[in-house]
Amino acid sequence: MQHPINILERYWGYTAFKPLQDVVINDVVNGNDTLALMPTGGGKSLCFQIPALVKDGICVVISPLIALMKDQVRQLNNKGIKAMCLTSGLSYSDLDTMLDNCIYGNYKFLYLSPERLQQELVQDRLRQMNVNLIAVDEAHCISQWGNDFRPAYKNIKILRELKPHVNCIALTATATRAVIKDIVAELDFIAPKIHKQSFKRPNLAFMVFHEEDKLYRLQTILTKNQAPSIVYVRNRKATIDIATKLEQLGFSATYYHGGLSNKEKDHHQALWINNQKMVMVATNAFGMGIDKPDVKTVIHLHLPESIESYFQEAGRAGRNGEKAFAVILTNNSDKLLLKNQFLDCLPTVAHVKHVYKKLCNYFQISYGEGEHAVFDFNFNLFCKTYELNNLLAYNALLTLDRTSIVTLSKQFNNKTTVKFVVSDTGLFGYLENQSQKVNLTVKTILRTYGGIFENDIKINTVLVSNKSSISEDDVVYVLKQLEYDGIIQLHLTTTDAEITFIEPREDDKTINRISHIIKQQNQLKHQQISAVVGYIENDQVCKSIQLLAYFDENDATPCGTCSVCIRKKSAPQPDPTQVKALILARLKAGDANSRTLAEHIKLPEKTIHQAIKQLLEEGMIRVTVQNTYKINTNDR
Repeated sequence: MQHPINILERYWGYTAFKPLQDVVINDVVNGNDTLALMPTGGGKSLCFQIPALVKDGICVVISPLIALMKDQVRQLNNKGIKAMCLTSGLSYSDLDTMLDNCIYGNYKFLYLSPERLQQELVQDRLRQMNVNLIAVDEAHCISQWGNDFRPAYKNIKILRELKPHVNCIALTATATRAVIKDIVAELDFIAPKIHKQSFKRPNLAFMVFHEEDKLYRLQTILTKNQAPSIVYVRNRKATIDIATKLEQLGFSATYYHGGLSNKEKDHHQALWINNQKMVMVATNAFGMGIDKPDVKTVIHLHLPESIESYFQEAGRAGRNGEKAFAVILTNNSDKLLLKNQFLDCLPTVAHVKHVYKKLCNYFQISYGEGEHAVFDFNFNLFCKTYELNNLLAYNALLTLDRTSIVTLSKQFNNKTTVKFVVSDTGLFGYLENQSQKVNLTVKTILRTYGGIFENDIKINTVLVSNKSSISEDDVVYVLKQLEYDGIIQLHLTTTDAEITFIEPREDDKTINRISHIIKQQNQLKHQQISAVVGYIENDQVCKSIQLLAYFDENDATPCGTCSVCIRKKSAPQPDPTQVKALILARLKAGDANSRTLAEHIKLPEKTIHQAIKQLLEEGMIRVTVQNTYKINTNDR
């Protein structure tokens, strides 16, 4: 049996483990049930990969993230380690062959989702495998109080029953005390070894800045810290818009979101990892499995949906141990946007029942039937047929998917993409000879989607139809005409998903079985949003202390580097009279806005704003039509 350090050096090229890795690995090698809580970048995957290579047999890895499974399998195979993952869409014969290869083909790792454990074929083959370790990644998903709770994770008990003598390691980057208790109980751990690495990141300064002009502050931060950075935004359109604006400002930027093809994702990611592009503008689809140690700043332009997700995303900065920054830029509208996006669209039990019934009717599934039935699914047409709110219906379907009532394919999005391949001048010249319907459709698309002359942009034909008051069929007809005339590059799909019914239709009875989960998850989401709002609003307690307290580390001391600590130890505020005198002296040289005044006087904009407000009230200055400030000579 090889020593873990020899395996580490042979396959990964390192001569020493990161903190806590060696302790966790030794416990796993010695056959103990083990729980490892390690922050992002702590090297969790090695904690099960190395013990699996130490022992004879195959390691079964349970994970909810298909993309991460594929990434880890690719990395292992590139090192000459045989690994496979069971993805969706496999035929019975392909699944049968792959499982046989795990038994007889000297494979070391089998990655699969928790839902796979329900299949009799998978259970039968697992019984025949020489399993040396069970690894549960993202283990917080097993707890109803964990971020992204997935009831299917409770199927892991099946694997423990099939292999009662095989020890298990559970891994997570974010877990509270309640979640830890659930993990240990649900995985039936015996005399568990629990290792929790402190979430404290001494080299990472957590900052929250209240900014009305976020783009300007973003520009300032990136100029000051010219090193690899990640900018997180809420939606796909924003990734393109912000990356484009940064490029126009002279920064080297690219973007990443879940709607890109695998080829595009790999290309954009490679540009950033190889420092050909310094700034990655991305949704939260980016970051899993990315280990780039020299990220200097992680900036959130929109509020994260939970402290758990924020801590993971922010933790991608400074993995090399050097000083780094995690920044949230917020303004007065952000709290309302957060509430609208994550709370107002939470589906109630009644709403999930309604959507489920309509879904069964849509595919003409009779009561008591439908189990394992598979259909192509046009989500937009479904919503239009039953006059459903798209966002609420989408979240209801996600609830049905997460609770294993149905399964939605990974292609659950509108896959119609458009790119204009003519210039502005050419387009408007073309439109002069076209019908009003064509003109209205084109103008609606241009006003709704940015970057459509530079990139293939996914468009929602229902949205275009509603905005233009033209039927969706006519919108599709116009798009086809534009493609035929060489105006656009078009990829048009008639369905945007595949849906599989897991259970037979029983209407209310089906949903009643998961009603407690729906209510509890809605309650949890309210608590998570409240915690995020509390974090950005609390400017009295050290940001690091706030984050650590959320994860039950209550003995932390002020970090000295966060936005709260810096403000507290900064120099005393200058006398307001002196500040007003400095502003008046500068305005004698010419009109100026608050930003120019702040840069000239070398004082914070907040201080300048307060002095400007007083000068306006006193009638000493006035606002010009150019929105600058001018000495009010009429009153002097």
